[in-house]
Amino acid sequence: MIFNALKAGYARVASAFTRTGSLLGNSLLSLFKGKVDETTLDQLEQLFYEADLGVALSGELTEKVRQSLRKQPNMTPEQLLDLIRTDLSQELSKCTSTLQWAPEGQGPTVIVIVGVNGNGKTTSIAKIGKRLKDEGKNVLIAACDTFRAAAIDQLEIWAQRLSIPIVKGNPQSDPSAVAFDALTAAKARGIDVVLIDTAGRLQTKTPLMQELEKLKRTCKKVCPEAPHETLLVIDANNGQNGVDQALTFHKFIPLTGLILTKLDGRAKGGIVINIQRQLGIPVKFIGVGESAEDLQPLDPDAYCQALLQ
Repeated sequence: MIFNALKAGYARVASAFTRTGSLLGNSLLSLFKGKVDETTLDQLEQLFYEADLGVALSGELTEKVRQSLRKQPNMTPEQLLDLIRTDLSQELSKCTSTLQWAPEGQGPTVIVIVGVNGNGKTTSIAKIGKRLKDEGKNVLIAACDTFRAAAIDQLEIWAQRLSIPIVKGNPQSDPSAVAFDALTAAKARGIDVVLIDTAGRLQTKTPLMQELEKLKRTCKKVCPEAPHETLLVIDANNGQNGVDQALTFHKFIPLTGLILTKLDGRAKGGIVINIQRQLGIPVKFIGVGESAEDLQPLDPDAYCQALLQ
């Protein structure tokens, strides 16, 4: 059943890439059908770059194809595509995409979600909450974005829709106080996972970033090992700006993972691999649509299969 769900989920990923013209497979197969010479390899490297794989990885993949053809000049287009698919999957697999959990009996698991307004942070929290609930976990949401009343309201609507309990404070109240109340309540109720929303702060606003440090310290007062995950939500369409956001957030509150949203927009599929490679931080979820099922845990093999189908 899990395999079938994963397969169905990545069918949506492939569909998103088809809609946005992000599929590499057809372009690569067309390129390999003729004589593969240095001009072809230059075109290959350009294709990789245009797919948002980045300069370094695009060059490395092209060199891998060049060396493979020197050893086996008669490789078919399909064999070359398999070579690239395997290489990209291995690149993604260098970081583990599985969530970290609190040791048994030492819960709850605390997951802090950070990111800039407009990247899909609130909806990502709701979708993760639904996924965890469907897996049999007891989930609680902490609405710690007290800077925007609309953020609290939006999260409360999602919580009601999903029948997930929520702890919230008044607008402009101390976010760390809300987190403290949420974790205390979670321990008392035997909750498995607490999802903590935070203000959609700009990474250039140092005082707001320091507020994240305070929230982290508060979490540790209730759960010494918390947060177990700190996930940054990045709009996949933002490219290098998303990388810059992650680097700055990472300075103030060490990130354990990334959520890349809006891959059904203008983003090219290679951005997932490129961002993880640049940052050394695993991509744990990808978003390819509006429905709850469109936020998928990253599976390297399935992702590369969808990208290079």
